[in-house]
Amino acid sequence: MIYNSQVFMFFFIVVYFLFLMVRGRILARNLLLLIASYTFYGWWDWQFLSLIIVSTIVDFTVGQLLGRTDKAQTTRRKQLVVISVFFNLSLLGIFKYFDFFASSFATLATSIGLPISSMTLNVVLPVGISFYTFQTLSYSIDIYRGSLKPTNDFVTFATFVAFFPQLVAGPIERASSLLPQLSGKINITPEKIHSGLYLILWGYFKKVAIADTVAQYSDTVFANHELFAGLALWIGLVAFAIQIYCDFSGYSDIARGIARLMGIELVVNFRLPYLALSPSDFWNRWHISLSTWLRDYLYIPLGGNRLGNFKTYRNLMLTMLLGGLWHGAAWNFILWGAYHGTILVIFRLFDRSGVHRDPLSGEYRFIYIAYRWFLMSIIILYGWMLFRAESFDQILYFTGHLLVPDFSGGMVLLIICAISAPLLVTQYIQAKTKDLLYFTKLRIPIQIIVSIFLVVWMVVYGEHSTNEFIYFQF
Repeated sequence: MIYNSQVFMFFFIVVYFLFLMVRGRILARNLLLLIASYTFYGWWDWQFLSLIIVSTIVDFTVGQLLGRTDKAQTTRRKQLVVISVFFNLSLLGIFKYFDFFASSFATLATSIGLPISSMTLNVVLPVGISFYTFQTLSYSIDIYRGSLKPTNDFVTFATFVAFFPQLVAGPIERASSLLPQLSGKINITPEKIHSGLYLILWGYFKKVAIADTVAQYSDTVFANHELFAGLALWIGLVAFAIQIYCDFSGYSDIARGIARLMGIELVVNFRLPYLALSPSDFWNRWHISLSTWLRDYLYIPLGGNRLGNFKTYRNLMLTMLLGGLWHGAAWNFILWGAYHGTILVIFRLFDRSGVHRDPLSGEYRFIYIAYRWFLMSIIILYGWMLFRAESFDQILYFTGHLLVPDFSGGMVLLIICAISAPLLVTQYIQAKTKDLLYFTKLRIPIQIIVSIFLVVWMVVYGEHSTNEFIYFQF
């Protein structure tokens, strides 16, 4: 079941109506949300429900045992958290990575004269497994660290794990944020309904009217890359950058909007990422729930930037490599992670040398900001090529032909800009006001006019086929 389908529309109307009837009774409310979430997830394949249920049972049990174990029993506590880590990573390893590493090993062995057959499981990747395993894993780790107390309410915990608005593509929620909301009184205010409806409308607009529309241009370039060079390849990358941002952030907006209608607040997952002026700035704005997860549960435990420059660079590389691998079992994702890790290291080196020192004021500040933005845009676009590429040959072709002096395709770029015009205007206003919900502060007549404009734009120019969200595959 996907957001941009008639089935989901009917599903949510029914669930929301029932939710309003029982919202004051915690057990009934969470049972309803749990059943709805399992129905939503099981719509793809009911067999995969067993995975999420077992994962829920394991981490709830680990949390209970950790809560009953004295902090002085460090060995016992470590054993318990290792069970959680091992189980969750094993799920990912079996269902997401086993076939990839098995086939890669077989290919490597054959290349050095040791032909072996590849033993693969040929299992279907469960939707959203990377998201809910990280969510449950962080619960056990936070209890082990002492920053979170375990819940004794299994239904509420199961609802936290499977909460349908963000189950299959995030944001990755922390138990410290979502569990108290699910276990406490729900307060549905006019402001939450108002902003929730806006987020849903804006999310659908980004998905249907922009992402799915510009996809035809990026798909054409990547499917026939040998026919293009120079500007045309860059246009394909720009189209994909817009597509993946509007697709993924559109999902996050819809998820946040649906949750707000139920009085629940999810974390902001995107904060104008294409305005970033440095790699670290980009990762503070893009897929925030994943980047902060990797920071808190991988980068900092490895030592962060506390153990000297060399180990800082090592930690950055390891974190980004695993971040790339999290996205998918393919070499292009590993290469994408290594690329961003390298960029982070290079910028840190330059920043230490003072080459990229920010002028605090003066006539050169605008030039400096424009230079940093342009540089980051090129870096991000090349990274998206690595992310989207289907083979090393394609990566090599793009790399060798991006700077070919071929300027054909200018009209396509204008079309893409026209399609993206509402996004550009909205993000300019959001950046100037520093308010992602600025639209909801406008006078009601203006909001009505803008909403009608967005709906008409979607109906007239939007792509109306039911296209899955890109991050469902992760």
